[in-house]
Amino acid sequence: MMLSFAKLISLATIVAAVGATPALKIRSAASSSTSTGSGYTSTNTPSSSGNQCSTGQMQCCEQVGEYDDLSQSQRDLIPVDVLPIEVINDLLLIGFQCSSILSAGACHAQAVCCEDNSHLDREIADDESRMETYGGDDVRDPPRLSKEVRASAASPPPPPSAVTWDGPDDPENPQNWTPVKKWLVTVLCAVMTVNVTFASSAPSAATSRIIEQFGISTEVSFLVTSVFLLGYVFGPFVAGPGSELFGRTRVLMITMSSYTLFILGQVFAPNIQTLLVTRFFSGFFAVGPLTIGGGLLADIWSAEGRGPATSLFSASVFLGPVLGPLIGGFVAEDISLKWNWIFWIMFIFAGVSTVAMIAFLPETYAPVILERKAQRLRKTAETEKEKNMIFAEHERQDFSLGPLIHRTLFRPFQMLLMEPILVLVTIYMSIVYGILYALFEAFPVIFMQRHGFTLSQNGLIFIGVGIGTTLGALTNYFFSMQYAKHIPRWKGFPPAEYRLYGAMVGSPALVIGAFWLGWTGEYASIHWAIPGVATIVIGFAISLIFISFLSYLVDTYLMYSASAFSANTTVRSLVAAAFPLFTVQMYTNLGINWASTLVGLIGLVMVPSPFLFYKYGARIRASSKFAPCIDLKIAKELEEEGKERNLKEVV
Repeated sequence: MMLSFAKLISLATIVAAVGATPALKIRSAASSSTSTGSGYTSTNTPSSSGNQCSTGQMQCCEQVGEYDDLSQSQRDLIPVDVLPIEVINDLLLIGFQCSSILSAGACHAQAVCCEDNSHLDREIADDESRMETYGGDDVRDPPRLSKEVRASAASPPPPPSAVTWDGPDDPENPQNWTPVKKWLVTVLCAVMTVNVTFASSAPSAATSRIIEQFGISTEVSFLVTSVFLLGYVFGPFVAGPGSELFGRTRVLMITMSSYTLFILGQVFAPNIQTLLVTRFFSGFFAVGPLTIGGGLLADIWSAEGRGPATSLFSASVFLGPVLGPLIGGFVAEDISLKWNWIFWIMFIFAGVSTVAMIAFLPETYAPVILERKAQRLRKTAETEKEKNMIFAEHERQDFSLGPLIHRTLFRPFQMLLMEPILVLVTIYMSIVYGILYALFEAFPVIFMQRHGFTLSQNGLIFIGVGIGTTLGALTNYFFSMQYAKHIPRWKGFPPAEYRLYGAMVGSPALVIGAFWLGWTGEYASIHWAIPGVATIVIGFAISLIFISFLSYLVDTYLMYSASAFSANTTVRSLVAAAFPLFTVQMYTNLGINWASTLVGLIGLVMVPSPFLFYKYGARIRASSKFAPCIDLKIAKELEEEGKERNLKEVV
């Protein structure tokens, strides 16, 4: 913020009070905490050295101080009714040396210099701190909306005596875990994701057995997949706030256990109504890993490691739906097994995944870890006064119904209405996600009706999609390695558009795959392997588009990415739930060739999206109310540094 001249004049009174005080110093964010004898940690405000100021403007910028470092007698002399404490801290933190203030007028330009040069570093440090604390689910609203929303919806900065980490290398901090531990957590997250997405598609292979068991129409049988995906729509509104309140592991424990138990209801369902109801609630709880997974990875990985971890997580989103028909086809085709054996396999897989999660997944959400740390420290406190002084910021948050609803229900759809990037990305990803689930109903038409495949052979075709999604994840890993090279230059915040290379490759590949599958799959005279290879291209494209755009949303919205994910997941799950309901009719009535052409043309309309975002995304983000746009400020700084270098070379 720009300090007013009147506030600078008021500083003269402070100088008179503390003029004889030695210059005060505080540590930077890199060493921001120290343990005290009472057993709790104090959070010092991040600051930047004033050494970035030019020669002749250093007198007011040499050192930094903090109001809390002043003695009580010195504080009593400061007229806080004239100059609030937060303004005093602001003045001290931009570099005023208490013993060497010249005059308010003379220091005004120097203060502006110090403030401008250190403001970006402080903003970067603040954003990094917020992301480390909240992941992608910041409890505070963005500054551009602070005057437009209720004051209760935002959270004040952490009090100076709140429990925090024991230094930058605190092993309790998930960001400081060893790579082995981080990858163990990432793999567990991926396994849970494979499990819950496997459950979404596996029963589609047993459609004929379900129709025979309950005497229902083909159209009703499609609901077995659709109602599960409908549960995906509503589940995030519980899982998201729950992880914010109680932590990641507790919510995952509840959601995974409930999802597993509801599969038992499907095993013993006496009628189609029971099957559909239990499928819905199973999907409602199964979305937990999908909702929390992104935030969990953000809890433990920095920008450098987030790319490979996100690639694995995103690949698991597609691997599960691919494995479902593959395994389900062999189970459903074995007439010696009862119709519900596919649900037994789902139950066993879910049970093993849940037990592994409970046994090996540690808590990763920093506010909850610090809350538990505060509880431990209170138990060891020697006096009641010390015990009362120990608290975690999470314990002071406003988790009443109003602010909670604002953050978890209102904010995602507010972003969907206000953010053009989120709207366009969500539309595109919804279509791609719908195409993935449409394949479960389209493949039997193409390969069983046209090419005479059996149910198990049709399931094997999904291997092609699996190969394609794996290749897509590996390709994205290569792109993420290129992205990591930009991190040092951009101080940890490279432009989000660097994440779009995967989508630039995947979007035209999806169109090619759709036309290839349709016009070769239509004719029985063409060998089945030709359309079979097209499934690899489609899987490759879907994987690249998804991973690229999900990463783009993370880097665009940073501490608000969880709300962006919530809106995106809700809309694309609704679309995916609808696609299986009309896919068979579309491929039957239009023909495989023209139905695939329709899909390809829709994809063709969306092909320019990643290229347009790459060119104009920065300009769009600049007007966003939720995107922090740190990279744009860094770009301006780099441009000014370049001009200065050029000027020196000319001189």
